[in-house]
Amino acid sequence: MDHVNTFESRTTYRLLRAEYGVALAVCGTLLLRHLGEIRWVPAVVLFGYIDLIGYLPGAIAYRRSRGAPIGRRYYVLYNLMHSVVTQAVVAGLWAWWVRPEWALLVIPIHLCGDRAIFGNFLKPFSVPFEPGPADHPRAGGACHACLCSAGAPRR
Repeated sequence: MDHVNTFESRTTYRLLRAEYGVALAVCGTLLLRHLGEIRWVPAVVLFGYIDLIGYLPGAIAYRRSRGAPIGRRYYVLYNLMHSVVTQAVVAGLWAWWVRPEWALLVIPIHLCGDRAIFGNFLKPFSVPFEPGPADHPRAGGACHACLCSAGAPRR
């Protein structure tokens, strides 16, 4: 993948997930090593607000739509809240206005967990908010532009 070919092969997708898995393991290890120093109310709030703002509104709208397209604002909310850039700003502001603390590790744990464990990255407008394998933009035929699961032969 490069700046011209913005797609992932099955292998590069797995490697990207593995990289986030390593980051998840590092953050999880740090969290466990400092378990006694964590303020749990801020940790729970910081972990949960990402999905409360970024995922739940879109998930509810998608389920209510019964398969019809939903507004792009839900994708924007999801992508904004699940952006490493946004969450780095949030963590930086928290550290500045409140205090630096180990509870902030739940932010990268959330983002890295979404990517490494669930395979969820930012959402493009071109697929349903909750896509299945048949919803891939190239699912109708052979996928020659990329080696994604919709068109790539099994190896």
